[in-house]
Amino acid sequence: MTSTENSDDIRGLPARAAALDLLSAALSRRAGLDEGLSHPALAALEPRDRAFARALAMATLRWLGPIDAALHARLKKPPPERIVNVLRLGAAQLLVLKTPAHAAVGATVDLAAAQKGGQAFKGLVNAVLRGFTREPPDLNDPGLMAPTWLAMRWRSAYGAEAADAIAALIGEEPATDVTPQDGADAEALAVDLEGSVLPGRSVRSGLKGEVSGWPGFDDGRWWVQDASAAIPARLARVGAGRTALDMCAAPGGKTLQLAAAGAKVTAVDRSAGRIKRVSENLARTGLGAEVVIADAGEWKDERTFDAVLLDAPCSATGTFRRHPDLLWVASPAEIPKLAQVQAKLLDSAAKRTAPGGRLVYCVCSLEWEEGEGQMDAFLARHKDFALEPMAPGEGGAPEASLRPDGTLRILPNHVEGGTDGFYVARLRKGA
Repeated sequence: MTSTENSDDIRGLPARAAALDLLSAALSRRAGLDEGLSHPALAALEPRDRAFARALAMATLRWLGPIDAALHARLKKPPPERIVNVLRLGAAQLLVLKTPAHAAVGATVDLAAAQKGGQAFKGLVNAVLRGFTREPPDLNDPGLMAPTWLAMRWRSAYGAEAADAIAALIGEEPATDVTPQDGADAEALAVDLEGSVLPGRSVRSGLKGEVSGWPGFDDGRWWVQDASAAIPARLARVGAGRTALDMCAAPGGKTLQLAAAGAKVTAVDRSAGRIKRVSENLARTGLGAEVVIADAGEWKDERTFDAVLLDAPCSATGTFRRHPDLLWVASPAEIPKLAQVQAKLLDSAAKRTAPGGRLVYCVCSLEWEEGEGQMDAFLARHKDFALEPMAPGEGGAPEASLRPDGTLRILPNHVEGGTDGFYVARLRKGA
């Protein structure tokens, strides 16, 4: 948990109001948090207020399960959702950020009063939060960190011990991983970023704050990419003169990796806004790729490629370290729907893979239907493909992640300090 150390970290009502808007947006829909973070109202705040609002919203989302359990124990009748979110923020200030009680309670009561109809709930907010100061609840129950349906899935798939280890990472603020454009630059970059070199030559930075101000950003020496997300492109094993297709390419980390390896890369994504980021990153790093705005499943292009990389749209439950909101807006019903999308994209990827070429499929999901189940079904449909097993540690993958069939099931607890959860399969198409 994070501790605020002095009064400079205790922000006023505007910052808390912004945090309330962020929390409400994050819990209302997918991408709600990202939309809230880019809202002009947040940008209009002073930098310290903006940073506090973001930190408070993220702390609340990371510890939402235990916070809600603690609130449930003290609320005989739930107040309106807006006031519940006010209480969640107040609890996070007291129990996670360790804001002094007088500041946390007083400001949260004021925030409640500022809401429509909120005057009637000032006493309730004050009483609940004062109760937390007298008898602080224990938030450290891994069984409460994720929604029950997800926790049960993880226990069934990976066992109780692994599920608890995964859940324990939900509350931790992750470090930032970056991929050097030149792997030989990793050690020097680790020094500049006050970090360490991970297997595969990713660098885990020790710096905080806006990455655009970090050494080497403007020079294009590196790009932000979780260590797990950097593994699939390495497994494609492309080099100079080879052709590579990055399907669903945005925000572009894998495109950059393939281009840096010397491949002739085509990057496809259906979102014009998201693929703009791919072009911006290519320009910053000085790397080149053909950029196409299209639905990768419907793209009218008859070319085939030596390597095809499909990082498919998925439930993204493996990315909770940076996107804890996704745990609370995901639902069991969306998983089979996403699996249908993935199957369609895999079929498209199959026809775009040249004979003898490689197809690398990955999802940042912890769910069987989007990983192992998806690959079983693909191999049943496409007899001209076979798995090409990975070697232990290949591509920088944790050895604990290697499955008996040579695919990868990367769990967040497989790397010290945490990593994104991924499923990765590499296939070879018959000549």
